Amino acid sequence: MNLKGHSEKEVLSRLKNAMQKDTSYDKVMSAMCTQPHPIAVKAHMQFIASNMGDFGLFQGTKELEDKVIKMMGYMLGDGNACGYITTGGTESNIQALRTARNMSKKKRPNMIVPFSAHFSFDKIADLLGIEIRKASLDTEFKVDMDSVSDLIDSNTIALVGIAGSTEFGQIDPIDRLAKLALSNNLFLHVDAAFGGYVIPFLDKKYDFDFSVKGVTSITADPHKMGMSTIPAGGLLFREEACLLPLEIDTPYLTIRKQHSLVGTRSGAAVAAAYAVMTHLGTEGYKEIVKRCMKMTGRLVEGACDLGIDPLIEPAMNIVALDVPDLDDVRKKLRSRGWVTSLTRNPKAMRLIIMPHLTEDTIDSFISDLGECIHDNGGAGGSGCPILHCGEEAYPALK
Repeated sequence: MNLKGHSEKEVLSRLKNAMQKDTSYDKVMSAMCTQPHPIAVKAHMQFIASNMGDFGLFQGTKELEDKVIKMMGYMLGDGNACGYITTGGTESNIQALRTARNMSKKKRPNMIVPFSAHFSFDKIADLLGIEIRKASLDTEFKVDMDSVSDLIDSNTIALVGIAGSTEFGQIDPIDRLAKLALSNNLFLHVDAAFGGYVIPFLDKKYDFDFSVKGVTSITADPHKMGMSTIPAGGLLFREEACLLPLEIDTPYLTIRKQHSLVGTRSGAAVAAAYAVMTHLGTEGYKEIVKRCMKMTGRLVEGACDLGIDPLIEPAMNIVALDVPDLDDVRKKLRSRGWVTSLTRNPKAMRLIIMPHLTEDTIDSFISDLGECIHDNGGAGGSGCPILHCGEEAYPALK
């Protein structure tokens, strides 16, 4: 920091230069966030100074948060659900498992998550002192129920199901997990950080939310497919009693207690989520998801024409392609501006079809993918959209 400071023009010029070094979303096919809706940006700026960590000072913003949670509750199967707007899926997952731990009062708690679970659960294990047990997956990359059952013991406090896994976009059998949780008197958390704003708007219906008896809490992020600004996550509980284990006294604030993980919370993110959800409505989200799924189908069809199999038929707008010479092909795509990512096991090209992409972008990607594969000596696979996904092909799966 210099002594006298710089002019606004100079500072803004430096900011512009910094932003030019950032990657534009135009060719990003690896991100679960996207360009926020314009109305979300306007709302964010309007409430930029609001602090939900002391919402007694910002009662209007608190009313907006209550309305957002209500709308999310209806979207996820229970308009009476309670919760709050978090910084994202990681905080939401931490808080859900913190509730489970505090309610159980077991000295050596463990949680059972699918092998496909987000890495935030490894953070949770470290932060909260909860042993993490990872259940294997079936041949469609859903959690294997026999594996989950085998891992439960007297110290198990929670089961976790994924509704829209980070790598494959797969949806675990939440209804079966719920029955298992109820029969063992266990907390069931559903991580739908990505899928929460996708699954309710798909043509195919899935039992994954509070409409399933036994689901205790759900993570869903407005700043992903909800089209809101960053940071905006959402944590919902079926019952208000689940918030009580999170409360601490806040003697010098205008509120008596606080149940969030972070102290200062962005009221701007709350307003942005309210604005975009109110503006788009159910029909607006359906159109966004429909468009993303159409592009997803276009991508899979184009890949199949190149002889490239998806590992599974996409349940949502996430595709894992079995690309030959994967590392070399990804490097060549990167040289053309495309940003892709990887799945872990089996290793495949992971592509997320977000609203910032267009059909022309998908066609351009398919064309470049074909050229990059041809440069490496051709494609593999059968060209069949539903593949060779068995135990022998993927020994890591049960």
